[in-house]
Amino acid sequence: MAECKINRRLADFHSGNYCKAYEFFGCHRQTDSRYIFRVWAPHAKQVYLSGTFNDWDKLKMQCLEDGESYELLIKAKAGDKYKFIIQTYDDRFLSKSDPYAFCCDLKNGFVSVICDLPEPSDYTPIYQECAKNIPVNIYEVSLTSWKRRSDGGYLTYEELKNELVPYVKEMGYTHVEFMPVTEFPFDGSWGYQVTGYFSVTSRLGTPEQFKELVDAFHNNGIKVIVDWVPAHFPKDGWGLYEFDGQPLYECPLWDKMEHSGWGTRKFDFGRGEIDSFLLSSAFFLIDTYKIDGLRVDAVASMLYLDYDKPIGDFTPDINGGNINLSAVEFIKKFNHIIKSNFPGVITVAEESTTYPKVTAKIDDGGLGFDYKWNMGWMSDVLFYCRQDPYFRNHHHNKITFSMVYAFSENFILPLSHDEVVHVKGSIVNKMPGEYAAKFAGERALLGFMYAHPGKKLNFMGYEIAQFSEWDYTKSIDFFLLQYEKHAKMQIFVKALNIFYKNCKPFYDIEDSWAGFEWLVADDRYNNLFAFARRAENGETVIAVINFSGVDLLNYNLGIEKGKYRLIFNTDEKIYGGDGRLRKKVFITKKQESNGKIYSIDLDIPKLTCIYLIKEK
Repeated sequence: MAECKINRRLADFHSGNYCKAYEFFGCHRQTDSRYIFRVWAPHAKQVYLSGTFNDWDKLKMQCLEDGESYELLIKAKAGDKYKFIIQTYDDRFLSKSDPYAFCCDLKNGFVSVICDLPEPSDYTPIYQECAKNIPVNIYEVSLTSWKRRSDGGYLTYEELKNELVPYVKEMGYTHVEFMPVTEFPFDGSWGYQVTGYFSVTSRLGTPEQFKELVDAFHNNGIKVIVDWVPAHFPKDGWGLYEFDGQPLYECPLWDKMEHSGWGTRKFDFGRGEIDSFLLSSAFFLIDTYKIDGLRVDAVASMLYLDYDKPIGDFTPDINGGNINLSAVEFIKKFNHIIKSNFPGVITVAEESTTYPKVTAKIDDGGLGFDYKWNMGWMSDVLFYCRQDPYFRNHHHNKITFSMVYAFSENFILPLSHDEVVHVKGSIVNKMPGEYAAKFAGERALLGFMYAHPGKKLNFMGYEIAQFSEWDYTKSIDFFLLQYEKHAKMQIFVKALNIFYKNCKPFYDIEDSWAGFEWLVADDRYNNLFAFARRAENGETVIAVINFSGVDLLNYNLGIEKGKYRLIFNTDEKIYGGDGRLRKKVFITKKQESNGKIYSIDLDIPKLTCIYLIKEK
């Protein structure tokens, strides 16, 4: 590579605007038998290359013009293992994997592997306005524990292509979301403590096989979102941790260096080389594997200087506040670059606070995400559903409060992996009551969720009413499908998914009150809620949810004049219910109720959600 071109790339890297740093750093084929290795280590006294190509001897690398980066051209071949040896100024020798490696030797070792990338497919995500007109129903998956072999081993990318892809398609989801697939050493981190930001995990196969898995989803009309973790990284000695003997990828300041609660290090946002590294990781995943979206993990921990810290244990920002201004600027830069280069790709923030304008455009003072997880909705609704129906009237506002802020952001309603671990109980097991009531409670919850404004996300296992919490070391409990209630829950979820995808009022208008109207918001005595959802074309669907433990007979519901047809009922026998609701068509009568001149009388079984469509 010409010297002036190298210097230009190094300048871009140091400036924080190099989105393809992985094309320069790391290991790259130059000829059939020669590879060039490059690494950034500004505090090193010297850097050496070591690998199977030289029996792990040390080869001295040459320092580049910037005085911070090193390179070496040698004879090697694909599949060879390698590492960098960092000699520090106090003459320690540190063995480090390549931060830009495309493949890692896990779990048997902690070194990098020479790997040529697959040829990218010609798939391009289609740009759409995210806030309107699109059904988004996400199936969240841990690829290492969705299903296991009989001996407990992982399914490979190839096996997942043959089993997971048809399953997600058959169940009617629009999107799949992978928990982190970038390399991680500790299974118990679920992938959220990343060491290989350019390596898909070698536990399950090769980069080519991962690409084929993504392609298979695309070929079946399903979009792929990947969890991405730019907030922190683990303190494994062979990884990014104090890479050249001093804090490098992490912030060197005492109060910005570490996430004490997680035992991890924070990235040094705002430092040019770190911004280039992280931006390149995101760019790489999208450009190489053609994924449709990135869900950014732990955004709140990036935004706040006092996140998970005792009061006063941080240095305020220049405005005297608690905002990490460098992280804010990095997030804006990330979203700008992704949108500029990949207009059809979505970005999603897992952000748990009231930080403003997370999904507003950057030009309007926002962070630029397409969606934000609605953690408040999730917390309130699950708290409500855990209560015995007899006491739910004391917590009525847990259901209604979400509509106070529903249009402040573009929300995804998540029932994620975090809600079915750490003794929180599975979704079905959060429901009070005896066996049948638990299933009815889950069906009612999901009926409410799918009708509520906001896109949908559910973690694997809920669709078969798994009673046990998610265990990352095991498959979800597909054996439960031999039992009637669990098999019928799967039938129910499939039917609900397909209904949602074809029900324009449930996703057409989600940014204003034009798409939503409360019909009953204050009947805490009966634990009943009713509301209308509308599409731009005027099509209207009514959702009525009886969260009480008793049947409500002849319930008078104020509604617009017209004829209404029952189109979905969570109490159907085919779904595991009792099939108590026989009447299918309702014509309004002139009887005032809840501020409406006209009304209908409904029999609504306990723990049941029904949908009515307005026909006239």
